[in-house]
Amino acid sequence: MEMLLNWLGTLPGAVGQGLVWGIMAIGLYITFKVLDIADLTVDGSICTGAAVCTMLITKEVNVWIAILGAIAAGMVAGLVTGLLHTTLGIPAILAGILTQLMLWSVNLLIMGSKANVALSRFKYGDKVLISASNSKIYLTLAILAAFVAVIVGLLYWFFGTELGMSLRSTGNNIEMSRAQGINTNFTKVFGLALSNGIVALAGSLLAQQQGAADINMGRGAIVIGLAAVIVGEALFQRKTTNFALRLVFVVCGAIIYWFVFQTVIFIGLPSELLKMLSAIVVALFLGIPYLKTKIVSKKRKVKEVSKDA
Repeated sequence: MEMLLNWLGTLPGAVGQGLVWGIMAIGLYITFKVLDIADLTVDGSICTGAAVCTMLITKEVNVWIAILGAIAAGMVAGLVTGLLHTTLGIPAILAGILTQLMLWSVNLLIMGSKANVALSRFKYGDKVLISASNSKIYLTLAILAAFVAVIVGLLYWFFGTELGMSLRSTGNNIEMSRAQGINTNFTKVFGLALSNGIVALAGSLLAQQQGAADINMGRGAIVIGLAAVIVGEALFQRKTTNFALRLVFVVCGAIIYWFVFQTVIFIGLPSELLKMLSAIVVALFLGIPYLKTKIVSKKRKVKEVSKDA
């Protein structure tokens, strides 16, 4: 009973992590699902958002301006990836890797050549939007949920506009989009900038939540984001075509992922195996729909054979 209560005590923290990474996963969803681009920039841009926000807060800049600065920096990172892809003809996945490598150096420069910059709870506690303190966890959850609601609402509105539908059209059928007069290079660049701006926003919130910006905090972000998208899609999204609900389910996927992650940590799995666990979770949720299709196909063949016999 005591162990169960201790485990339940870890769940608010898991929800908080899930909401932050859910925002990051929404950004990834735009490129991965809407534009059909595997963008690896996010491993760098999430840290860029954290670094910019942290450094601005430590310079006594208002937290809202710091968050806007983080979003702008993330959009610039996505812009670079988009221009490398569309202007120089570099494949999107390689363009993302190149930008990610550049961001490693950029992030170090932003943080004054330090690998870690702390947002001390005692020094900056009243200057941050969300707190790393467990005593304010429920206020933090409410603020993060509000961020998710606003982002989902704005994206639902945006993807109903002409530009938003152009982005969706580009991802669905790029040749047909060009035939309809859509500037697909522009929509790709804009989509990558928008995506990484949202990812950087998640980074700015993550830095406040953890009380620090770290040069390594983006490592493996693409895996966590993909896990959230895939888990949300596998469990919920097939039941609806509503775009806003799909985004909400991405966030639900992130929360479920962190529930699993937190539980594994709680039962004492060695920390060096956690990255492997992340990869296994993603592989399972990627593979299960395919295996279901194969099983259904085999059952149909068996029925057809039995009818012929």
